[in-house]
Amino acid sequence: MIEPHSMVLPGGVRLLVGCAPHAGTCSVAVFVRWGSAHESARTNGIGHVLEHMAFKGTAVEGPAGRRVRDARQVNLEAERLGAEVNAHTDKDHTAFYMRGLPQHAGRMLQMLAEIVLHPSLPADELERERQVLLQEFAEDEDDPVSTAFKLFDKASFGLHPAAQPVMGTRRNLEHFTRDDLVAHRAAGYLAGNVVVGVVGAVRPEEMQREAERAFAAMPAGAVAPVDEPPWRGEALTRALEGSSQSHLVFGFPVPPRRADDPVATVAAALLGEGMSSPLLDRVRERRGLAYYTACSADVLDMCGQFVIEASMAADDAVPLLREVMGLLHEHARHADPADLERARQQLAVRSLRAQERGLRWLEDLALDWMATRALRPEAERLARLHAVSAADVSAFFERLLRHPPALALTGAVARGMRDRLRKALDASLG
Repeated sequence: MIEPHSMVLPGGVRLLVGCAPHAGTCSVAVFVRWGSAHESARTNGIGHVLEHMAFKGTAVEGPAGRRVRDARQVNLEAERLGAEVNAHTDKDHTAFYMRGLPQHAGRMLQMLAEIVLHPSLPADELERERQVLLQEFAEDEDDPVSTAFKLFDKASFGLHPAAQPVMGTRRNLEHFTRDDLVAHRAAGYLAGNVVVGVVGAVRPEEMQREAERAFAAMPAGAVAPVDEPPWRGEALTRALEGSSQSHLVFGFPVPPRRADDPVATVAAALLGEGMSSPLLDRVRERRGLAYYTACSADVLDMCGQFVIEASMAADDAVPLLREVMGLLHEHARHADPADLERARQQLAVRSLRAQERGLRWLEDLALDWMATRALRPEAERLARLHAVSAADVSAFFERLLRHPPALALTGAVARGMRDRLRKALDASLG
């Protein structure tokens, strides 16, 4: 197993290094605890814009003078190393990462540092990228699955920043300026908010020296954690023109990542991971109520959701909801030890697969550190998952059912469907 090495750089940046001597490639990443949940209503979406714009050029002041690279030069430098470079924005963080050869790990650290610390943010590039982002926004609005999850967040957390979509609003996208991007970056791209990670056939002491040089200019400071949002448990629907199918997302609150509680992860795997799981066996295989269904425990730094989703014919939404609520009640009374053992094995395999995909392992490690300020060896983390008992899982489902579920339905939505779904939920909750 890959075991992490953790150290603090002189400016306050946290460095995590995973030594994988037999890995052929190396992943390098910068994680910033600064996502859409840290934005105001007026700035919602700006982090995603900044993530895009960070690759449009860099400008670094050094002893030899000012070094400027445009977007093509940034990409070309990575590709000359055979490396891929990318980024993503989430609700509780933004990540920049590269994958390449281990011998280029130091250079990749330097390149990511320039992208994160010294983006030039050219105004003409912002205008071009704005059009790309607006097209992406329009495509996302037409997607019933994405729309369902955005509605589900609103049904869960109302107007709390945790419910804000990563892409923001059309109005915001149309009006962000370069000055807005500069201010947003300055407010959150601070040493205490940043975790730098490397995993591959590398030496921790070498990576520490390289990271100290690369991130010496990172400003000091940190941002206070976002407060945990109150749970609302509403039901929302939105009909999308041209849809013949419906997509349902509903669920309950679970502890946030900072609570460091493994039960929700085990319960989600027990209920809905794999074709033999109770959720898929009952809803899809026996009843034929959905052509797709899944269950997950989605935890962020400040909140968590136990999520069940399904894609189905429009007429099957209510019977499917009743069936799933029945399953939850059954598991609140009794969790099958055989299902628990299956879930344990699936989680163990998932953990091993994450280590084979170094970037996935690195991101999990960084987010755990940001939330808990602790690092658990992989063996200890798996032991905690395996220690969850069938009684723990039943008690977890019993606690879930004390809360009003949040629900979102999109796609083909008949008139009055929201009230029918709400009545079905109320009846199942007794």
